[in-house]
Amino acid sequence: MNTFITTFLPNVSEIWDEVLLSTWETLYMTLVAGLIAGGLGVVLGVILLVTEDGGILENKHLYNVLDKLVNIFRSLPFIILMALIVPFTRFVVGTSIGTTASIVPLVVATVPFYARQIQNALVEVDPGVIEAAQSMGASPGEIIFRVYLKEGLAGIIRVSSVTIINLIGLTAMAGAIGGGGLGNLAITRGYNRFQNDVTLVATIIILIIVFISQAIGNALVKKVSH
Repeated sequence: MNTFITTFLPNVSEIWDEVLLSTWETLYMTLVAGLIAGGLGVVLGVILLVTEDGGILENKHLYNVLDKLVNIFRSLPFIILMALIVPFTRFVVGTSIGTTASIVPLVVATVPFYARQIQNALVEVDPGVIEAAQSMGASPGEIIFRVYLKEGLAGIIRVSSVTIINLIGLTAMAGAIGGGGLGNLAITRGYNRFQNDVTLVATIIILIIVFISQAIGNALVKKVSH
């Protein structure tokens, strides 16, 4: 194995520790940003769902404001968003460069995307079940937790898997402007120094992470669907 790496991936063999560190940085950004954005995204998605026209807590003014904000932030290219919120990133973590700093724009970019996904997933919950819960005197909170989130669990897992894959792609983009991770490795080592084997390995590792994430998501969907 070592002979193969040395022969066919000469530049990678010289910076193997850096490859491992970059892989960890990508996983770190994905997991931390995913957890934070996941919690905020579910809350925002549920609020959008229950306040929309015909929702159990219909509030057109609140819905219109949140809906427009979600659409605006979803429309911004991530690399522009990172530059746009530099002051906010510095305020939160004290710096705008590095792996930890990248988590802030990753969360800001992922929350509106995930919230919309959650809203769309929960819309598919059978309206008859919701009406039955309302007729039995269930409170809005009970309907949200016992009906929407419970009945829509498979859909939530499905869109969560899609969001994680999207987030992994964003971490690679964050690396392009000093965010660390495999994206940074592919740009600074692979592209700038013409070390194509480094770019290839970084790409393969990202694909492996994506495939594993997809497999876990599919397994969880099957488990809750049976």
